[in-house]
Amino acid sequence: MYKELFHEPQNASEKVYRPGELFPDLRVGMRRVHLTNGESVDLYDTTGVYTEAGYEADTERGIPRLREQWMAERAAALPEGEFHTQRWYARQGVVTREMEYAAIRENAGLRPGDEGYITPEQVRRSVAEGRAILPANRCHPESEPMVIGSEYRVKINANIGNSALGSSIAEEVEKALWAIKWGADTVMDLSTGVQIHQTREAILRNVPVPIGTVPLYQALEKVGGVVEDLTWEAYRETLIEQCEQGVDYFTIHAGLLQAYVPMAQRRVTGIVSRGGSIMAKWMAHHGRESFLYEHFNEICEIMARYDVALSLGDGLRPGSIADANDEAQFGELKTLGELCHRAWEQDVQVIVEGPGHVPMNRIRENMDRQLEWCHGAPFYTLGPLVSDIGAGYDHITSAIGGAMIGWFGTAMLCYVTTKEHLALPNRDDVREGVVTYKLAAHAADIAKGHPAALARDLAMSRARYDFRWLDQFNLSLDPERARRMHREMVKENADFCAMCGPHFCAMRITKSIK
Repeated sequence: MYKELFHEPQNASEKVYRPGELFPDLRVGMRRVHLTNGESVDLYDTTGVYTEAGYEADTERGIPRLREQWMAERAAALPEGEFHTQRWYARQGVVTREMEYAAIRENAGLRPGDEGYITPEQVRRSVAEGRAILPANRCHPESEPMVIGSEYRVKINANIGNSALGSSIAEEVEKALWAIKWGADTVMDLSTGVQIHQTREAILRNVPVPIGTVPLYQALEKVGGVVEDLTWEAYRETLIEQCEQGVDYFTIHAGLLQAYVPMAQRRVTGIVSRGGSIMAKWMAHHGRESFLYEHFNEICEIMARYDVALSLGDGLRPGSIADANDEAQFGELKTLGELCHRAWEQDVQVIVEGPGHVPMNRIRENMDRQLEWCHGAPFYTLGPLVSDIGAGYDHITSAIGGAMIGWFGTAMLCYVTTKEHLALPNRDDVREGVVTYKLAAHAADIAKGHPAALARDLAMSRARYDFRWLDQFNLSLDPERARRMHREMVKENADFCAMCGPHFCAMRITKSIK
């Protein structure tokens, strides 16, 4: 099934591997697109281990454990039972294999000496200073190391997950693999309902990108879905269970305090975060701060034992542009800055989540305040959606905001699909959401002057002027759709497109001018 899933007919590309300099045995994969003019372009690739036989994906046996030997070597150099996070090694001045691997991936399309070339030392320094994270749970050796930070390529996350109303384990694994085929850098499993553990296990064993979750969802299922019955003990048990399974980062809504709930109740759309609404109701019932805030140090202690990164959830993100940048949202953001420091003290890697629904003229303020209050920790945003009327098209309303906030410095964008606010996305919705967000992230990289991003666009422009249609397809984010749309009306190798026809093609006319 998965060979067919990844089949790309007429896509003139191959997986190539680059070795490391500090660790020459590293084999870092990237996608090389061969152009018909004899040139080639190397692209950042998220699809994982590749062999001539096809992608090694099997829901029974899983994919190869890339990092298993690396971790065994580090463990052999430590006292028995001792373990350290990537942030700890970075702060000790040690460049790990994961750091060099991530640096090489960032350099797809670049060579040593090129402008913007990323070194392993640069990755180490940014992780040490808290400006980047390298999600790498020691129980998820299947994942390929990658780095998330504002000085690197803007990454995107794809949310998947079943619900009480639909989807099977096989469908969720296929959705995850489908998402990374189109370029998702991380995947969040937001499953609710039954078989949460089994669904997550299948995804972890078959997906080579970092996997995130919201542990609160499974903890709530353990108490029968009754918010008032949630306990720290049930949550702690869930944390450990998911750490040991291999989850690479957790969204934890520890910054939502009692004082902020009345502020949110005055909003047009109240609290729109699932995790945020659950904890707000729990605090209202028990008349005390959330157990996430009260037990935050212990949460960090557990996460440090596995090197699970912390994604500080924005439980009070605005659900409408009328609520954007209000006292509830920014009050929580300040608390997230406090929690950032507390997590760093235990060498837990931290990323901070952001909005939400924000009009274009108020987006920069979000980035500026996050950088100030959260001490430069990477920002991870849902969009933001710049309008509330895009039902059925919210992948577009949010990609507009995503491109802007990515340009301003956000490190990772959480994709939105056509089904946002409406229904559970299917495979086609995942594809459209991922490709739309890859475009937003790429646009942000261009605005930031990323050399590899600019080079890809230049290669596309030259192919367009030369009417090299196959190259145009293969340099695009969705070669299959581009090829299909063009060939619906025009034969192969035509020196014009169906928009203008043979006599009104501006580029063809330009070439005829002597």
